Amino acid sequence: MFKELIEYIVKSLVDHPDQVEVKEVTGETVVIIELTVTEEDLGKIIGRYGRTLKAIRSVLYTAGLQANKKVILELIEHPKPDE
Repeated sequence: MFKELIEYIVKSLVDHPDQVEVKEVTGETVVIIELTVTEEDLGKIIGRYGRTLKAIRSVLYTAGLQANKKVILELIEHPKPDE
């Protein structure tokens, strides 16, 4: 549920939606979402002064309230390809 929500939001914001990876680890009361994007898309997800990332986390928080779970979003940067 949370994974699909994050994929939808993030893929609409980035330039490389095919390189967006979302992993969901579900516990009894906590859900951890690991979001991986490319280095150049990282700024689009964070946004100016972190506003975009804060808004995404707010949406997850609200969705988590309805499911009685705490949702944590971790942002992970894609490793640079070896040149």
